[in-house]
Amino acid sequence: MVATAPDRIGSSKPATCRMFETPLIERFSRIHPATPFLFWLPVYGYLAFRAYENGVGLVSGLSLGFLGLFVWTLAEYVLHRWVFHYVGPRLWQRRVHFVLHGVHHDFPQDADRLVFPLGASIPFGLVFYVLFRAIVGPALVDPLFVGFGLGYLAYDGTHYAIHHFRMSSRWGKWIKRHHMIHHHTGAHARWGVSSPLWDYVFGTMKSP
Repeated sequence: MVATAPDRIGSSKPATCRMFETPLIERFSRIHPATPFLFWLPVYGYLAFRAYENGVGLVSGLSLGFLGLFVWTLAEYVLHRWVFHYVGPRLWQRRVHFVLHGVHHDFPQDADRLVFPLGASIPFGLVFYVLFRAIVGPALVDPLFVGFGLGYLAYDGTHYAIHHFRMSSRWGKWIKRHHMIHHHTGAHARWGVSSPLWDYVFGTMKSP
């Protein structure tokens, strides 16, 4: 794994860097922003249909889906704050941090590294599915995981939009400013990306 001299837009602004010496691994470290939606939406559709086939009613299914969405907002906050921003003292720990999240802070406009590559989201998804299944059982896990997964897609889509779209709505402007404070002021705050809920709960809505 290696970070090399950045590619450049024009003559001065760095756009990206190479993270891996192996070309195939480097290629799969990049992802088109539509890829998570094209892969995961059919999976969630199948799981929702399977929940219906297994006798989960509409009200129960929607309730579990909203619960899964709520759980995602907490998982997003916890992962971003305590996993993606953890920088250990050892060289391998610093490298893992750079691959997981540091590269995004160094090159925030790199469009190919703004959403999770499938090589990361699939293992994460399997871990959470197994965890949820152990907690709620096989009969209820599917709608819970669908809500959780839709929350994840909302996070990926919001994150990409913040960095690459003009956010003209009132909410869009607010959430973009919320995330830019996290990026550019040096404040260790505003860990929520798609929602500020847990920043309010944990008192991390610090002003710059």
